[in-house]
Amino acid sequence: MRMRLLLLVVCLLTVTLPALAAESGVVRSPRAVVSLVSDSDAVRPGATVQVGLRLRMAPGWHTYWKNPGDAGVAPEINLTLPAGATAGPIAWPVPERVPEGPIMTYAYTGEVVLPLAVTFGDKVGPIEASATWLVCEKICVPEEGVFRLDLPVGPVGASREAPLFAAAERAMPAALPWSAVVGADGTLLVTADEIAPGRVAEAWFFADVPGQVEASAAQAVSVRPRELRLALKPGSEFKPGAPLAGVLVLVDGGGQRSAFAVSAAPGVVEPLSAGVSVWQAVLFAFLGGLILNLMPCVFPVLAMKAVGLVGLSGKERAAARLGAGFYTLGVLVAFGALGGAIVAARAAGAASGWGFQFQSPVFVAVMAWVMFAIGLNLSGVFEVGGRLAGVGQGVAGRGGLVGYFGTGLLAALVATPCTAPFMGAAIGAALAAPAVGTAGIFLALGLGLAAPYVAVAWFPALMRWLPRPGNWMVVLKQALAFPMYAAAAWLVWVLSQSVGPGGVLVGTAGILLVGLAGWAWGLAQAGQGRRVSRIVAGVALAVAVALLPGLGAAERAPAGVAEAGTEAYSAARLAALRGEGKPVFVNMTAAWCITCLVNERVALRPDAVRAAFAANGVTYMKGDWTRQDPEITAFLRQHGRDGVPLYVLYPARGAAEVLPQILTEGTVLEALARAGARAGG
Repeated sequence: MRMRLLLLVVCLLTVTLPALAAESGVVRSPRAVVSLVSDSDAVRPGATVQVGLRLRMAPGWHTYWKNPGDAGVAPEINLTLPAGATAGPIAWPVPERVPEGPIMTYAYTGEVVLPLAVTFGDKVGPIEASATWLVCEKICVPEEGVFRLDLPVGPVGASREAPLFAAAERAMPAALPWSAVVGADGTLLVTADEIAPGRVAEAWFFADVPGQVEASAAQAVSVRPRELRLALKPGSEFKPGAPLAGVLVLVDGGGQRSAFAVSAAPGVVEPLSAGVSVWQAVLFAFLGGLILNLMPCVFPVLAMKAVGLVGLSGKERAAARLGAGFYTLGVLVAFGALGGAIVAARAAGAASGWGFQFQSPVFVAVMAWVMFAIGLNLSGVFEVGGRLAGVGQGVAGRGGLVGYFGTGLLAALVATPCTAPFMGAAIGAALAAPAVGTAGIFLALGLGLAAPYVAVAWFPALMRWLPRPGNWMVVLKQALAFPMYAAAAWLVWVLSQSVGPGGVLVGTAGILLVGLAGWAWGLAQAGQGRRVSRIVAGVALAVAVALLPGLGAAERAPAGVAEAGTEAYSAARLAALRGEGKPVFVNMTAAWCITCLVNERVALRPDAVRAAFAANGVTYMKGDWTRQDPEITAFLRQHGRDGVPLYVLYPARGAAEVLPQILTEGTVLEALARAGARAGG
């Protein structure tokens, strides 16, 4: 009797065990164990059950998310279902970031279930699946398998594999409860009342579609009240003006991680205002413009301004004020035009920043020729409009006023390569402010630049400090031509850095032609063969202009030998170094940036600084913004800047430190000491 009862129990267990084990046979390798599982142990017509590919990776191995990142292949599942049954797409749990050398991948380690919903029709039958997956460690191995689930007909009930699906559900991203937009430069902006600096410690984004976002690029996060920004580097598949979908992961101060499914609409994401209000930015802009008068970029124009101020000292007060007013108007028009051009370029999705005009070889060449022509004028080779800028002639005359206006334009145009203190915050705020604030900030920059000139013209007490006009002014004017020649030579050097030897040839040929035109025009003014001389001058200038299209189509100058102890900036390389926990110093510079060049010679090349870099294991990276580089532009914007110089020190651990725009050797050494202390702590 007992034996019969035991046989009956065994038979019953044999019948019911398949129903309780909703898992197919497994495909096993040294790298992974894979099967097809269901959350239900039975099915009936019209019912919906969850099935999924279950992957259990060996230690150290991983497989990939639907967007594998810089490398890898996502798993694929192809189902064969009974007639009338349908299957939904794979629901992908949130992956991990898995660096593989210099690249970044999005992957799963340990165990993961990739579920999808199957809805039966009138017929119930087996579920068959063929699947492929890639598993990687130091090498990658493609694997595949064929699976079959035979679920009995009966009431739908939880199988013993159901907890796997519950775990997969918990790992799914939640719907984003806030507003999200993506800018043309790839900046992801999320706004909500709940967002605050203390509530978000880290953030990163996985794009749904491969190639839309560079996986290995750093994603700088900025958190402000009600606003989170993530600076994403657009990839080859990124389309400005199109939505961006993916997963946003946030980590709070306590280390708690939350993931959200994001579908960011295209929109305008204004640059950061660098933490200042519009009124503060206006003040900083005025101070920055004022200090620009002392910066080396503006020194060549100071030659004209100095002689002009001396000339004003002997004029009627009304004439002096009128000349200063036209000079100020020229400055304001130039700053307004530069600001408007940057804003318009941003609205159109282009990457541009402060000093963008010097990234054009054509502009640099023209400025070199203008500087040389001004030098010829100051040397007395020719005269324009009763002396350029009204120097020594009737200020109230039309030519003199136009000259003052042109001097103001020129002063503003050549000032941009020099970034004075306060200007970085002011320009960042200008590009983030409403239209009225933007205009006010750029005009404040111009007013600061023009202020000393206006002050001397409007306050007689200051005028009395100026020397009286005399014959010595002619000698001074001729001597001040040489800074203009030096500026022309510097700009030709900038051309060499931008477009190589071909740029030098065009620049110097243009200078020769401008010199010929100036000499011929001077002969015409002296009454010597006026008609022929003017024709020669016109032809020379026409030939010079004809040289410019070749510069516009020129390729970037080939990279030379890297400076000892440095390497070229690369977002991927920076991300790899940061991932390895290595300290990095990033120097964003340009050949036309005088402040950058002075900082490098004074603060970054001394032996003590280079020794400190080596002692602390700091990798020194340089980004060259002489010609437009979207990768460098994106880095600048990540740090709330729209121009160079920018110096960022990344310690081995902790937050990056942005150094001042005016560097000293002591400033750099102190920053390195602080970074070393944080790493040691």
